[in-house]
Amino acid sequence: MIQKVDTLVGRRKEQDTLNQIVLSKEPEFVVVYGRRRVGKTFLVNDYFKDDYAFKLTGLAKKSKREQLANFATALNRYGDGVKYKKPRTWYEAFDRLRELLEAKKMKGKKVVFIDELPWLDSRGSNLISALEHFWNDWANTQSDIVLIVCGSATSWITKKILKNKGGLHNRVTQKLYLRPFTLAECREYIISRGLAMEDKEIAECYMIMGGIPFYLKNLRRGASLSQNVDEMFFAERGRLADEFDALYASLFDKSENYIKVVEALSKKNKGLTREEILQATKLTNNGHFSKILEDLANCDFIRRYRGYGNNARMSVYQLTDPFTLFYYKFIKKNAPYDKPFWQYQIGTRQHDTWAGLAFEQLCLNHHIQIEQALGISGTATKVYSWTTKPDATEKAQIDLVIKRADKVVNVCEMKFYDDIYTMKKKDADYIERRVRIFRNEEKVRTAIHPVLVTTYGLADNPYSHVFQNVVTLKDLFEK
Repeated sequence: MIQKVDTLVGRRKEQDTLNQIVLSKEPEFVVVYGRRRVGKTFLVNDYFKDDYAFKLTGLAKKSKREQLANFATALNRYGDGVKYKKPRTWYEAFDRLRELLEAKKMKGKKVVFIDELPWLDSRGSNLISALEHFWNDWANTQSDIVLIVCGSATSWITKKILKNKGGLHNRVTQKLYLRPFTLAECREYIISRGLAMEDKEIAECYMIMGGIPFYLKNLRRGASLSQNVDEMFFAERGRLADEFDALYASLFDKSENYIKVVEALSKKNKGLTREEILQATKLTNNGHFSKILEDLANCDFIRRYRGYGNNARMSVYQLTDPFTLFYYKFIKKNAPYDKPFWQYQIGTRQHDTWAGLAFEQLCLNHHIQIEQALGISGTATKVYSWTTKPDATEKAQIDLVIKRADKVVNVCEMKFYDDIYTMKKKDADYIERRVRIFRNEEKVRTAIHPVLVTTYGLADNPYSHVFQNVVTLKDLFEK
């Protein structure tokens, strides 16, 4: 029986799911997917401690012949002394795998882990057909088999496995989609690596890199955050200098079209409608374009917001991936740099403008924590962004609107500040004006509660009353 050792940081739900899979009395077909560097392989390997009946990792950009040779090597590694010849086809490869598993003597589940499955699928390889036959003809009848497939090419995984219309239709028994770490998980991971960082610094780290474990792993002890950012992204031969192109190429076929979309969205903080994206990118309005938007949303790079009240006419797509936003704001134009670029940016107007916008995205990615801080985590809610109609006389925009089942609407103002935030008369007038325009245009008849989300809190003065609630960075770090 597999004995699990709790060494992972975060991923509590995923570990619980793996526990259920190990204890299951039925065959399990598990898909683990998510963007590059998010920790998919680490999760599986750390959980099972290499206690596999068979494990294979696909080879990047290699031929069918080379992939099959690699498969034969794995068969011989796990074959308990049996020598397997290189298979000529994927049908033959999976037949050999069946022979190995039937002969394997193990207690509990026989776990088969095929990592980077999309890399095995060269043109005309018949990989999926052979996998279908392996699962449907045999593995699906073996109560002790756990087949885990994994890959960063999320669009491939979705199309070929999760939405398969052939022999694998509805065959997946469990799917684990790994999202980036939350702020709380980032802090837990950073502490586990012995790094000394305050919460505000961790928040700014998230605003640059998102909650991507591999990026956090590259933080060097003893260096400040700004020094680390220079070393990773701006220095010549920086540790992650080429990450942007590699990221999108690993996830999507024809990644250049995906990059066109995110680049267009990077120029509009509030987002763009489908029609506006088409105009900006010159892409064709067809099913492939719809797939691009769907894939980007499935990988947490963008989100689709309907207008307030589910008004489809006002739907916008917004770029929400912190790393992509940071890339277009700074890295693309300034790397490699011959001096410490990011260290010189701290405190400049350009830095402060970016920080304000990046903090808004951080808050959008942690709206669940905001709801917890408001005491409404048990209340049904819907989250929107809102902007006035194109022909409106008075223009206004609210990045985060929470519509609650208890007949209250929260409109959130987000401020990334170095100290306790102090309201001025012009700030209070601005908030009250936005609430008035929002109420009138949307004909809101329920209570509207303005909420401040800020770093350290709100100073009490004659203008602070405009906010009904204050949410701080400490609240955003809650699990």
